[in-house]
Amino acid sequence: MARHVLIIEDEPNIIEAISFILTRDGWQVDTHSNGHDAVDVVRARAPDLVILDVMLPGRSGYDILTDLRAGADTRDLPILMLTARGQARDRELAEKAGASRFMTKPFSNADVIEALNALVAK
Repeated sequence: MARHVLIIEDEPNIIEAISFILTRDGWQVDTHSNGHDAVDVVRARAPDLVILDVMLPGRSGYDILTDLRAGADTRDLPILMLTARGQARDRELAEKAGASRFMTKPFSNADVIEALNALVAK
């Protein structure tokens, strides 16, 4: 059975690139592009892992992450945070909110595959 990932990202080029490399690696990929209802979408689709952008229309990825960590059904869900801003403060915010892993854009295809495989192996 394919591993299921939900990508919550608003940049079409990034969605396309990540979807392509993950599909090629055997993942079932779903996407969503706004923060307004992202928590509901995660709960409805029940992925094995979420890739969550920090800056989304409607709601911050940090706020979404905080809500997901507060829910009993999503508390332990592996979440890879993506951001174009790689300052230490961004990494600290992600860790404090409960990100499983943090990655800055741009990233290599190999880094994404390695990160996701490590997160679902835990």
